[in-house]
Amino acid sequence: MRRWLALLHRWTGGFAGLLLAVLALSGTVLVWEEAWIGLPGTGDALQVDSAATGAAVEAAIAVDPALSRITFADEGMGLHQAIYTNGGGAYLTQGGMVVDRWDSLWGRPELWLFDLHHYLFMGETGKVVTGVLGLLLLAFAVTGLILWWRTRRTFAFRLWPTELTKSAIIRQHRDIGVVASPLLILTALTGAFMVFPGLSDALLSPWAKAAAAPARPAAAGAVGPDTDWQAVMAAAQRAFPEAVPRRLMMPKEPGAPLVLRMRQAFEWTPNGRSYVYLDPATARVLSVDDPAAGDTASAIGEKYYPVHAGKVGGLLWRLMLTLSGLSLFLLGTLATWSFWFPKAAKRKPRRVTPAAASQPAE
Repeated sequence: MRRWLALLHRWTGGFAGLLLAVLALSGTVLVWEEAWIGLPGTGDALQVDSAATGAAVEAAIAVDPALSRITFADEGMGLHQAIYTNGGGAYLTQGGMVVDRWDSLWGRPELWLFDLHHYLFMGETGKVVTGVLGLLLLAFAVTGLILWWRTRRTFAFRLWPTELTKSAIIRQHRDIGVVASPLLILTALTGAFMVFPGLSDALLSPWAKAAAAPARPAAAGAVGPDTDWQAVMAAAQRAFPEAVPRRLMMPKEPGAPLVLRMRQAFEWTPNGRSYVYLDPATARVLSVDDPAAGDTASAIGEKYYPVHAGKVGGLLWRLMLTLSGLSLFLLGTLATWSFWFPKAAKRKPRRVTPAAASQPAE
């Protein structure tokens, strides 16, 4: 049984290793996104009031009327990010000044890195592939622990193999893998559950309660030059007085409402799961979705993304995710190397002493 498990682990890793390495490296870079964006205003103090957020929407629309959504500044990122329906976007200061614009996904590294990590540049098909890779990573971590147990007495922590031979890479792979496995399992589970929420729902079903069908918001008027954005934001704030506005999404079809995501103090998700549906013509709140009224299962599910992306836990958790990501990058690349090129690196010739050379051959 162990032999077949080892063969399955090795062959699957040989094919999936590089893709897992790509996800690991891109995810590790994204954990530190706010630190390397490097635009003026990223460190500005946060201004949270209806007048400021309303003015931000007006400034984003002035740049391009085809606004799709705007993500407001927060404690970690002092700029607003506007995304437009043509695929372009802009960063604006909280005073409304444009500090950067782009015309496509490729205009900003954080955008294409996000697309690479979540979609592998393949849209919804790529999203499914990344979910499958998350499940494979979970299987690799579990089977790796099983296979390591027999050789546990030879454990030696190495960041890099002693030499690039198949046996040395396997020893390093085995030992660094067991150290990183708890974090890899957590990363794999949270990532896979976000892609395949049905798996999460099945596991969390004992803590879920039957939910009533969500009420369909009443038909809303159209966004136009007369929309009072400060009144819209003020009305949303009254719906959740203690929440922070995070992302405003424009209607995608006639009669659809504005959707504002807000974040309450108990929520871990950076953009929140508190939804306010608004009529842009009248600034009237049409309905709300309050996660405080949800069940335990939904409260657990809300934690997947912030844990996976290092949006909670401060510097220590981001450092742990970084070590986990770099470990997975090494595991993936070296596993692929040793599988496809087992004889690419030769062992160094053993030094023969004069005494040994004088011994007759047997």
